[in-house]
Amino acid sequence: MAKRLTLFILIAMVAGIIVGFVLNRSVGDPSDIETITGYLSILTDLFLRLIKMIIAPLVFGTLVAGIAHMGDTAALGRIGVRTIAWFLCASLVSLTLGLLLVNLFQPGSGLDLPLPPVTADSGVAKSAFTLKEFVTHLVPKSIFEAMATNEILQIVVFSVFVGVAITAVGEKAAPLVRGIEGLVAVMLQITDYVMRFAPIAVFAAVASAIAKEGAGILVTFGYFMGGFYIGLILLWALMMLAAFLIVGGRARLLARYIREPLLLAFSTASSEAAFPRTLEALDRFGVPRRIASFVLPLGYSFNLDGTMMYCTFATMFIAQAYGIPLTAGQQVTMLLLLMVTSKGVAGVPRASLVVIASTLSFFKIPEAGLLLILAVDHFLDMGRSATNVVGNAVASVVVAKWEGALEVVEPAEIEPPHAPTRTEHGGKAGLELDPS
Repeated sequence: MAKRLTLFILIAMVAGIIVGFVLNRSVGDPSDIETITGYLSILTDLFLRLIKMIIAPLVFGTLVAGIAHMGDTAALGRIGVRTIAWFLCASLVSLTLGLLLVNLFQPGSGLDLPLPPVTADSGVAKSAFTLKEFVTHLVPKSIFEAMATNEILQIVVFSVFVGVAITAVGEKAAPLVRGIEGLVAVMLQITDYVMRFAPIAVFAAVASAIAKEGAGILVTFGYFMGGFYIGLILLWALMMLAAFLIVGGRARLLARYIREPLLLAFSTASSEAAFPRTLEALDRFGVPRRIASFVLPLGYSFNLDGTMMYCTFATMFIAQAYGIPLTAGQQVTMLLLLMVTSKGVAGVPRASLVVIASTLSFFKIPEAGLLLILAVDHFLDMGRSATNVVGNAVASVVVAKWEGALEVVEPAEIEPPHAPTRTEHGGKAGLELDPS
C-alpha cells in the first residue's frame, strides 16, 4: 500500500503541474482563475481538515501510552533533556547554514529596489515575542480548547501530566492505559483511511498553485528559490550524515522509510499532513513508540529546521534587495533573535512570515519587502515542510540511539501486503501482525 500510495502521489503531482499550466495559459480572466482555484482548494482543504481531525487524539494517545510504558519519570526527564539539546543544535545549524548561503549566493543583490514609503505594510500580522506570553501559552486553559484548536505544544504538556500521573498511580490505571492504546490503534486505522485521499489533495494543491501564479513565477524568482533549495539539500545531507555517524549504515533505511511522508509534506506544503505516516515510518525503522510519540510532537513545535533556515535566508534576501547592508555583528544578532522567536510562534498559520516580519522591523528593514517573497512562498513552503519531516525523523532516531532503545528491524526485500506493526507491551516492543 505504501509503495502504491507514493506512486499515486507522484503521478498526482505531475498531473497537477500539467493541468495547472494548461489552466494558466488557456483561462485569460484572472477572476475565472480565482474561481477555478477556489473550487480546487476545496479538495486540499478537506484533506488537511481530515488530517487535523486526527492529529490531537493521535498525539495525546501515543504520548500518554509512551510515557506510561517508560515506567519512571527519570527516563522521561532524560529523554526530554536529550531531545531539547538535539533540537537546539539542529536549530543553530539550520539558521547558520541559511545565513552562510544567502551571503554566498547574494540572491537579492543587483535588484536595487527603491525603499517603499514608511507607511507601506506587508499585510502580514506581526506577533511580537515576549517571554511571558510564550511561557503562559505552554499550559492550556482547557485541554478541550487545546485539542479543538490543535495547539500541539499545549496537548504535549497535558499529555505529559497524564502520562506521569498514570505512572504514579500504577496498577489502578491499567484499564485506562489499555483504553488509550485502543484509541491509538483506532486513530492509526483512521489515518490509513484518510491517506487514501492524499493523491487527490496533492493534485488539487499543485494545480491550483501553478494555475494562479503560472510557471513563469518559478523563473522570475528562480535564483532565490534555487539558492534556498540548495541550502535545504545541504541541510538534508548534514542531517542524514549525523544519522549515519550515530546509527551507522541503517541511516539508508531511514531515508527509504520516510520518503512517503516526506513526499506528502512536500506536495501539500504541510508538515502536519505527514505526522501520522512519519510515526509509522519510525515504528518500522525500530524507534520505540514511547520515544517517537514524545519527540515528534515536540519537534513540530521546536524543531522546524526548514522554517528556521528560510527565516535567515528570506530576511537577508529582502535586505539585499533594498541595498541595506548588515554587519557581521547584526547578522549574528539576527541569528540569535531568530533562535528564540522561532520557538515562540508554534501553531501560528504561516509562522515563518510572522517571524520574518518581526525580524525585519527589528533591523529597520522595510516590512513591505515580504511582498517580494509572498508570490513564491507556497513553493518554498513545500521544501520547508519536507525538511521539517526529515529533521524530526532524524531527531527521533538519534534520541532512541542515545537511549540504547533503537531496535534492529530487518526489512524484507519485498514488503508484504500487510506489513507487520510493532506494539508496546510493558515498555518493551514486540512484533505483532496486523490482524487485517
